Amino acid sequence: MEKHEEAMLKSLVAIAWADGHFAEEEAEVLEAMLSTFHIDAEGAALVRTYAKTPRTLDDVPVAELSIPERAQLLRHAVILSHIDGGQDDAERRVLRAVVKKLEIPEQEATRLIAEAEDEARELLDL
Repeated sequence: MEKHEEAMLKSLVAIAWADGHFAEEEAEVLEAMLSTFHIDAEGAALVRTYAKTPRTLDDVPVAELSIPERAQLLRHAVILSHIDGGQDDAERRVLRAVVKKLEIPEQEATRLIAEAEDEARELLDL
């Protein structure tokens, strides 16, 4: 598993834990990301084990992410925050913290979040 993939997956785990629990729908998204990144069985097992314990953004190495990967992480984070039925206040706070931690300019973050919100609504309608 590449360092940036590990950072992306661990960041998504932290976002999934934002509301205090790691929902089944969030685990499904994590599994899809493991598949998308073609993570081998050993790496997937490490990420699954990591996801069993509540996490915060302080636990993840976001410095391992390039600028485009940071934008991608924010988009995934927004979608993930909706996947368990809706985005709550804790998840919105985490998204703000993600933007700050990833050092994404406010205008760019606003655009990325709006696009991801639309994508999340489309996915939930399926």
